[in-house]
Amino acid sequence: MAAGSFRRSIASQLSKVLDLPPENLIKSISAVPVSKKRCVADFQLSIASVIEKSSSDCLAQDLHRQAQQLAERLKCDSVVSEISAGPGTVNFTINRELLAKTVLQQVWKDGPEYGVKSELFSTVPREKAVIEFSSPNIAKKFHIGHLRSTIVGNFIANLKVALGHEVVRINYLGDWGMQFGLLGVGFQSFGNQEKLKSSPLQHLFEVYVQINKAAEDENTKKLAKDFFRKLEEHDEQTLSIWKQFRDLSIEEYIRIYKRLGVHFDEYSGESFYQEKAQEVLKMLEDKGLLQKTVKGTGVVDLSEKRDLSAVSTVMRSDGTSLYITRQVQAHLDLAAAIDRMNKHSWDTMIYVTDKSQSNHFQQLFQILKLMGYDWAERCQHVSFGLIQGMKTRRGEVIFLEDVLNEVRSRMLQNMTSTKTTKELQDPVETAEKVGLAALIIQDFRGLLSSDYQFSWDRALQSRGDTGVFLQYTHARLHSLEQMHGNAELTDVNVACLLEPDAISLLQHLLRYDEVLHRSSQDLQPKHIVSYLLTLSHLAAVAHKTLPVKGSARDVAQARLCLFHAARSVLANGMKLLGITPVTQM
Repeated sequence: MAAGSFRRSIASQLSKVLDLPPENLIKSISAVPVSKKRCVADFQLSIASVIEKSSSDCLAQDLHRQAQQLAERLKCDSVVSEISAGPGTVNFTINRELLAKTVLQQVWKDGPEYGVKSELFSTVPREKAVIEFSSPNIAKKFHIGHLRSTIVGNFIANLKVALGHEVVRINYLGDWGMQFGLLGVGFQSFGNQEKLKSSPLQHLFEVYVQINKAAEDENTKKLAKDFFRKLEEHDEQTLSIWKQFRDLSIEEYIRIYKRLGVHFDEYSGESFYQEKAQEVLKMLEDKGLLQKTVKGTGVVDLSEKRDLSAVSTVMRSDGTSLYITRQVQAHLDLAAAIDRMNKHSWDTMIYVTDKSQSNHFQQLFQILKLMGYDWAERCQHVSFGLIQGMKTRRGEVIFLEDVLNEVRSRMLQNMTSTKTTKELQDPVETAEKVGLAALIIQDFRGLLSSDYQFSWDRALQSRGDTGVFLQYTHARLHSLEQMHGNAELTDVNVACLLEPDAISLLQHLLRYDEVLHRSSQDLQPKHIVSYLLTLSHLAAVAHKTLPVKGSARDVAQARLCLFHAARSVLANGMKLLGITPVTQM
């Protein structure tokens, strides 16, 4: 990794002066963010991170004085051309030609693995991760929370795979429960086999809405209970109706997920865990963890003093399992967690749902620990906030497909009305990819736990910090390479890349591994989004100030190589976020 060789060189010199092992210093040396206002150094060492006393005990002027003293003891060499002290930092500027040569060579050599081969990840053990995300309820609205869960889970899975981990992507469907009693009765009254086969999600939702109007009717209630009872008793005819609902829905989900560029290794669901849930209740009972309330409800006491001041309900008074032992509307239960460990022997399991489920997962992990499963500590809940105000032109969003169709048609309209739009081979597919980038970037710009107000106009702007701008930059850099032929790294005269805008772009490319490392630590996509937006803005400036056309051959080749490196890293980052880069728009 380009940054790695520079960090090691700086750490080597520092270790002699500070009498500390170089490996202890490497993570304290970070690349400096590019500044629009001034030229900056390439790396900096935070004094607070290497002095023996904690930084909070040191006054700012002490840190500055120590930084100056350390800077005076260090010498420039063939790698570092300038050393200076800042407020509590020692700053290092890399020899400019060496910077250009090393960065370009590394991007070229590593290709899609640029950034992930960094020594920042060398001590991270390769793991097996199970990630459960999306998890819609069959016959209910595929609401926007499921869209968020889908794209966030996909990002986490992509990032883990890129870093060399083994990932199992699980979609845990809401495919069981009393709503299927209602749906079964509803289908007998309002169902249509042709509509079910041509548009299962839409048709089952319509049937569910119809039958819900009669849900308070005693006769309907009785019929629904009977249907669900037959389902639980594995009545062949009832089970085949339910199976048809489930199979056709999954087929349509797969088609929609394909539009999103998302796939799953496993489609699981509540229906898989009916018997195992009963086994879990028995285990809880045997371990003395299951208690009955006055009303006969089964609870697990989670209070510190064991005084029932904090409990989790796991069984209804009628003996049926509830919430924790039966996933209802995207809750994952104990039986599924235990089964997954037995099946996959995972190192970490991540659940991606909205933040209203946080308490549920906290209780789930606590109960697993009480049951003696130490691996519960390796379970993680990645929560996200709500999207507000997402509506199509026709009104409220019901299905994910409505959103995808809407963003595609709006994008197509924008592209058609823009003078710079090129003649495209497949404008509809391009509009879909660009529109999806717009959705993802608007969603990933802030902290995942934050709610945000959705705006079609803001998401689809071609300028500013949007997914459309990222796609436009990628397409523009691609057409530059097409127009002038692919650059050859062997031809590059790096002395032609000393302009400030070229240096800024190189410095930014240098930081990519740190950004990936940060996202891998907290699983927040916003670090990568912010990095890619800055990369696109820097590339746009360099595209204006460093023309390829009309420049001398060696200058043109060097610039082409720089733009190729920028496009390569931009594409890598976009793919991690779940965006397919377009080459024309």
